Amino acid sequence: MEYIKQRLSAIYGESEAQKIWTGLRGKLLKAKQTHHKERKQRWDEKDVVLITYSDQFQEEGKPTLATFEKVFDRYLADNFEIVHLLPFYPYSSDDGFSVMDYKKVNPIAGDWGDIEKLSKKTRIMFDYVCNHISAKSDWFKEYIKGNPEYADFFTEMDQDTDLSAVTRPRPTPVLTKFKLEDGTEKYIWTTFSEDQIDLNFKNPFVLLKMIDVLLFYVEHGAEYIRLDAVGFMWKEVGSTCIHLEKTHQIIKLFRDIVEEVAKGTVIITETNVPHEDNISYFGNGSDEAHMVYQFPLPPLVLYTINRGNGSALTQWARNIQPAGDETTFFNFLASHDGIGLNPIRGIIPEEEILALVSELKEEGAKVNYKKNPDNTQSPYEINVTYLDALNKRSDDDDLRMKRFLSAHSILLSLQGVPAIYIQSILGSRNDYDGVAKTGMNRSINRQKYRLEEIEAELTKPSTLRSKIYRELTNIIQIRKAEHLFHPDVPMEVLEKGEKIFALTRGTDSRESLTIIHNIANEPVDVELSGEFINLMTGEDLIFINTVTLDPYQFLWLKSSN
Repeated sequence: MEYIKQRLSAIYGESEAQKIWTGLRGKLLKAKQTHHKERKQRWDEKDVVLITYSDQFQEEGKPTLATFEKVFDRYLADNFEIVHLLPFYPYSSDDGFSVMDYKKVNPIAGDWGDIEKLSKKTRIMFDYVCNHISAKSDWFKEYIKGNPEYADFFTEMDQDTDLSAVTRPRPTPVLTKFKLEDGTEKYIWTTFSEDQIDLNFKNPFVLLKMIDVLLFYVEHGAEYIRLDAVGFMWKEVGSTCIHLEKTHQIIKLFRDIVEEVAKGTVIITETNVPHEDNISYFGNGSDEAHMVYQFPLPPLVLYTINRGNGSALTQWARNIQPAGDETTFFNFLASHDGIGLNPIRGIIPEEEILALVSELKEEGAKVNYKKNPDNTQSPYEINVTYLDALNKRSDDDDLRMKRFLSAHSILLSLQGVPAIYIQSILGSRNDYDGVAKTGMNRSINRQKYRLEEIEAELTKPSTLRSKIYRELTNIIQIRKAEHLFHPDVPMEVLEKGEKIFALTRGTDSRESLTIIHNIANEPVDVELSGEFINLMTGEDLIFINTVTLDPYQFLWLKSSN
């Protein structure tokens, strides 16, 4: 374990690291002796992730995890090898991301027995909300009381400190004023909201506490661990306070720990930032995150289908460098958050981004804004279900479904591990009642369902939900059965004209996939010759010179050489 001690010294210096090393070493030795669920090593084509809330489905008088398990068994288990349970801990705001107690399950959801039961049926991704904690947590309450053990757990700052260089993901102030029980007023660092208090990782005992949480999650079955808002963990006045070197060192330490204690546990960083900053969390390819979110993908696919032009997506995808032998991309189109815009700044001209935002607002989408250093505001994310983002309110369901399935074909065919949000496989529309109820734009894409209501829609063949569920399930099943979709199989993006997004997957000319998407609302001819098997239908096809694709049609073709 000497290398872990060296990592601690790189963060704090040898003297400070020594203060917590004995305690940490004891925790690690104990964790190694604990029986852990056997973990899959690495990933393959069968790994498709479901993103969901633990209270997504509800029945009267029953814990929501038990109800989720029913839905999972009946409709989802064959599709998804991994379930990302969004924060299922007691919380005070932000639908779970303001955690009051890291080691408890929200009583509405159930208890650790329900988590264990689900983990026997699927692999589970836990959210590790490591940057901040609820203002209503015991930790912060003890700070307010003046408990000396918690005196340095949070970042106090003079209210007049120049923090203009700090990267702001929200329009709210960096500092929030709190009054301690002794009457003293303190200004505390709050990156996201006044209810989400940033932890002070400059205090090594804070890190020790959070490592204890990390080990607790591993012990309780977490096979994937998502590091929420991780880029903001370390603060240095005068800097942007995002992506700082000490933040990278802490993530590397987390990876060191999970590989020491339970090898096969996957660390995923959530950093909604431009591509170059995002992939920096791969480290050297073997010492930091195993996966990073592919954040440009959701807005790029949306922009591509909205404009009927694949040039930007093609150019971006052609320039993606392979993740490496020990890392891969976590691909997604929709999540519990909005569709982030920062990752495509520099890929799409700003005027085009603003035009897209304006058009989507006209069609009913909501928008969240960020505060810039000059006190102006820019759109930060679009809040909308992905189904409604791709379509106008006047479109018919047939067109709506074609666009939606084409977008998900892109997601499922790219190199990496794909993740699908629960609202997407359910074919959900914008939830304006949810927005009105909570006052939060993000509620538009966070609708919860009574079990009997969602089952009635899924089992009625004529509903849009049922059609999307069946069609998307079919695509997922075909993907999982084809070894050439393994995340490590090379990808080459092809130039086939602005109305086409096309790529190949394969290791040699004898066996490969050719995947072609018409992303326009008109028929398009594509140059293509050869003998293929259509993976969607199983039929043999021969093309000489060209193939014509209908609007939004896509083909998954396997060479039959």
